[in-house]
Amino acid sequence: MYSPTMAESQPLKKDLFGEIRLCSLYSRAMDYCHQHNLVDPASAGAERPYGIRVTLPAGDTMRKILGESWEKLHWYPSEEERNSAFEHMAIRHGYYRDSDTPTQILEKIVR
Repeated sequence: MYSPTMAESQPLKKDLFGEIRLCSLYSRAMDYCHQHNLVDPASAGAERPYGIRVTLPAGDTMRKILGESWEKLHWYPSEEERNSAFEHMAIRHGYYRDSDTPTQILEKIVR
């Protein structure tokens, strides 16, 4: 059960994707819990300098829901893995209706 005093007493830490999260007894015990297990535990400590930034164009109606400054970053240990993921993300997948036009902007980045 959540209580404000419980949340205030828990420390904050960065997860595997660099996002700041509330630590709990569960997250300390299970470092690979959630985030849909996108990171292989064997390579979790690897440096990931190659990335893909996903944003929405100005005027996109999804910005009203996600916020004007929404972006999602995906990080990869090698340029080859990043490029492969980029090509996969850029494909128009089969879940779109014929009348739908995806508007996400994909950008290759390096830190």
